[in-house]
Amino acid sequence: MARTGTLIEAVMADIESKIASRAYLPNTRLPSVRAQAKAMQVSVSTVVEAYDRLVAEGSIISRPGAGFYTSGHIAPLDLNQIGPKVAREIDPLWVSKESLEAAPDSLMPGCGWLPSEWLYQTGIKRALRHLARSNSPDLTEYASPKGSLAFRQFLQRRLLGQNIEASSEQIMLTESGTHAIDLIGRFLLSPGDTVLVDDPCYFNFHALLKAHRVNIFGIPYSPNGPDIECFERALSEYQPRLYLTNSGVHNPTGAHLSHSVAHRLLTLAKASELVIVEDDIFADLETTRTPRLAAFDGLDQVIEIGSFSKTVSASVRCGYIAAKQDWIEQLVDLKIATSFSGNRLDSEIVLQTLTDSGYRKHMERLHGWLAKQRISVSKRLVSLGIEPWIQPKDGMFLWCRLPTGTNATQLAQDCLSKGVVLAPGNVFSQSQSAHDYLRFNVAQCTDPKIFETLEWALERQMQEGP
Repeated sequence: MARTGTLIEAVMADIESKIASRAYLPNTRLPSVRAQAKAMQVSVSTVVEAYDRLVAEGSIISRPGAGFYTSGHIAPLDLNQIGPKVAREIDPLWVSKESLEAAPDSLMPGCGWLPSEWLYQTGIKRALRHLARSNSPDLTEYASPKGSLAFRQFLQRRLLGQNIEASSEQIMLTESGTHAIDLIGRFLLSPGDTVLVDDPCYFNFHALLKAHRVNIFGIPYSPNGPDIECFERALSEYQPRLYLTNSGVHNPTGAHLSHSVAHRLLTLAKASELVIVEDDIFADLETTRTPRLAAFDGLDQVIEIGSFSKTVSASVRCGYIAAKQDWIEQLVDLKIATSFSGNRLDSEIVLQTLTDSGYRKHMERLHGWLAKQRISVSKRLVSLGIEPWIQPKDGMFLWCRLPTGTNATQLAQDCLSKGVVLAPGNVFSQSQSAHDYLRFNVAQCTDPKIFETLEWALERQMQEGP
């Protein structure tokens, strides 16, 4: 129930939000009325009335002589109640829903995937026809716990091409990259742990980590990787459990990790108990291979994950985890406990598509299309006063700074009213320091209306002022 208006309702809302975010678990003793009054700078009588109303509603209970306690049932988890409140336009969950539920005629330069026609549909259709004609158990049976051996052997060869040595027994298939991170979170994290992320980073990292009720700390990201000095300070101050990052084709910046930063990063990690989760979802969009932390580390403190939703299909879902073998065995147990079996049919479709004779040629064409679009879109944006942070070598993203005095969240609101879905910078930023940045997906920027709408929104904001 939303609370607005009186001071009494403000006190009630404060208690309810802490219950909803599970900051107050069942049977937690609430602050005394005097302590709550002091904390919220209201009168004791205001808190007494608020507590009495919450007792009447059943949210808390009164124990004479002992104080007030939360009721005995844990509240349903409300991710929106965890962490500080943010405007809906920079709430990762809202932005994701807005993109996924967009009308068919909406333009989505802020989304994180390729247009359907840019994906290798021919290979998917060929795989579907092959499976439909077969009597394969892939159509009806559960998958083995680690997933298809043929697929894991394919991934073994693929990882070796990036100098990552892993046996097929060190690889487990998952439903997606997000599923992989969720399993790793269940495996390694406890509520209250600290996790490091890049600032900016893929915005769903924020939402997913909130679900694990951990503390998140952002490390400023440079064109060569994370700020090493800030990383070192964070290790000392917060003793983080995980660091979650992209090494190749960083999202949202398009930057690449340099060799020198990779070595310094791993040296610091080795001196601590930090585990690094390297999300390599954009590997097939690279034209020049860049360092992988898992290759330098040998899958000791680095876990490599990936999926194929960006280049094969977002509808046919399949991802993987590569880690040391004893961890994989324990992750398999978690996978069985939470989903019993992977999607055997999806993994077989993805494998056949990846090994189809036309996939490599399709990716070569895709690299060419993206290169042309990065140049073309950059020019159009610069003409509007929107400057790319760097000129990426690969991938679909441009991380761009808006003209001085422009607010990305307001710009996103204005453009949404015209059917153009943008991704404002602060949705990617844990520190909320990217208020004047936007992420553009060049593959989704082929319609001139996008730039016309941006120009209109920029002019409107300049005229209205801050």
